[in-house]
Amino acid sequence: MHAGTDAALFSELESAIQRKAPILLWVYAPHWAVAKYEGEWVEFPEYTDACYEDPGWGMNKDMAYDCGKPFGWIKKVGWKAGEKKWPGAYKAVRNFKIDNAQMSQMIVEVDLEGKSVDETVAKWMRENESTWKAWIK
Repeated sequence: MHAGTDAALFSELESAIQRKAPILLWVYAPHWAVAKYEGEWVEFPEYTDACYEDPGWGMNKDMAYDCGKPFGWIKKVGWKAGEKKWPGAYKAVRNFKIDNAQMSQMIVEVDLEGKSVDETVAKWMRENESTWKAWIK
């Protein structure tokens, strides 16, 4: 079944937990659900273009998309003249690294606990000063 919305998906998850019923759902990380709920990741076959384009590629010979999603690094920011204008900012962006657990916890604070993004980031910066200071050295 396709839940349709995040609210419906997590309503189904909450219902399954209450009933102690098994459930399989697709969620990405970082996400607040990963921080809130206990579960395991399903290991899908590695993504290839053929998986999405050729039904004969994978386990289900009648359908495509029977593999994981493509993944890789995410470009955080960019502007052709930006590095010359703000070299320190570009250095910080290149060095910026937060793991999924840390990011998921911040998402929990904003999405579930009602804190503002500014408040959540300020807290993270207070608690992780040595981390972000290393990004701008």
